Amino acid sequence: MKAFRYRDFRIFWIGALVSNTGTWVLNLTLPFVLFELTGSAVWVGAAVAAQFLPMFAFSPLGGSVADQYPRRSVLLALQTAMGLGALLIWFAWVNDVRSPGVLLALVAVVGAINGVSMPSWQGFVHDLVPREDLLSAVTLNSLQFNAARALGPAIGGVLLATLGPAWAFGVNACSYLFIVGALLLVRAGRGLHVKRSQLSFVQQIGSAARYIKSQPGIVMALIIAFIVGFLGNPVFSFTVVFAGAVLDVGPVQLGIMNAALGVGAFAAAPLVGGGKFAPKLSIVAGIGLIVYGVMLVVFALAPSYPLSVLALAVIGACFLAVVASINTSGQMIVADSFRGRVLALRMMVFTVAAPTGGLVQGWFSDVIGPRPTVVAAGLLMITAAVLLRFLRGSVRLGRLNDSHDERSAEELSGV
Repeated sequence: MKAFRYRDFRIFWIGALVSNTGTWVLNLTLPFVLFELTGSAVWVGAAVAAQFLPMFAFSPLGGSVADQYPRRSVLLALQTAMGLGALLIWFAWVNDVRSPGVLLALVAVVGAINGVSMPSWQGFVHDLVPREDLLSAVTLNSLQFNAARALGPAIGGVLLATLGPAWAFGVNACSYLFIVGALLLVRAGRGLHVKRSQLSFVQQIGSAARYIKSQPGIVMALIIAFIVGFLGNPVFSFTVVFAGAVLDVGPVQLGIMNAALGVGAFAAAPLVGGGKFAPKLSIVAGIGLIVYGVMLVVFALAPSYPLSVLALAVIGACFLAVVASINTSGQMIVADSFRGRVLALRMMVFTVAAPTGGLVQGWFSDVIGPRPTVVAAGLLMITAAVLLRFLRGSVRLGRLNDSHDERSAEELSGV
C-alpha cells in the first residue's frame, strides 16, 4: 500500500491500531459488566447510547476546532484527555465503584471528547500523505479500524474469561499511550499556523452547510454514508441474532462470523487502495453497493453456516470499499478551510444512520423475522445503488469523481 511509504503515516497508523483495539476491548467489556451488574438488556443499549450520542452532539464543535487549530496539537490534547477518562473508568472499577450510572457517565465524557476529536483525526490523515496517495491512506485508515474491531473483542473476551474486567479496562487505558506517543513522534503539523475564522460558531456551521450544498460530490458521499449506515451496518450486530436464532451455532462459530467481516476488509484493502490502474471512485462505490446488497440477501437466505460466513467476508470487503471510496472522495473534493466541518457532518450522518437502522431492523426482525428483514435491507441497497447510477444531474454516483474547487470555499470561508 502506497501510504506506508511515508514515515509519519506508518507511525500514526500503528498507534491508531493499538489505541482503537483498546477501544474495542472497552466496547465488549462495558456491556458485559453492565449486564452482569443489572441483568437488564436496557443497560446494554444505554452503553451504546452513552458512547454515540455525545459523539454526535459534539461533532459540530469538533469540526470547527479542526478547521481553526493545528490538527496534530488538537489530537495530542484530546487523545490525552480520552486516555485520562479511560484511566478514570479503570480507577472506578478497581475501587469497587459498581454503579452503572457512574460507569455510563464516565463513558459519556470520553464519548463527548471523542466527538470533538474525530474530525481532526479524519482530517489529519490528509496531512500525512500527498493528495495523490490519499485513497491509499484512507483505505489503510479504514483497514486499521476494521482490524481493531476484530482484535479488540477477541482480546477482551480472553481478558474477561481469565483476568477479569479490571484488566480489560486497564488495557484500554494503556492503549492511549501508543496514540499519544505516535503523535509526539509524527513530524507533520509541527509549527503549523492555521487561519482563525472571524465568524461565530453558528456562522461557521452555516457557511459549511452552504459550502456542502455547492459541492454535489460531497452531498453524494453523505447520501451513500447514510445508505451504508442505515441499510448495511446493522448486519454487523445481527450476527448475534443469526447465530442464536437462525443458524443455531455457539459462541466459537459466532466469533468466526465476526472475524469473517474483518478478514474480508483485509482482503479488499489492496484492491481499493489506489494505484495507477485503480478504477474511479464512483465505480468502486457503485459496484460495492450492489455486491453489498446481494451479499446481504445471500447471508439472510444462506441454508448453511459456511455460506453465511463466506457472505459475511464479502460484506466486510464491500463495506471497506464503499466507505473508503466516499471518504476519499470527500477528502479530495473539500477545501482545507472546510475539511473539519465537512468530515464532522459525514461522521454525524453515519452516527445517526447506523443506530437508527439497527433499531428499525431490530424491530422488523421481531415482527417478521431476521431473514426477511435483512433480505429487504439488501434489496433496498441494490435499488438505491441502481438509482444513483442512472440518475442525471447533481444526485448521481459520478459526482464522487468531482475535482477539488478552492474558489467557492474562499467565497464562504469568512477568514
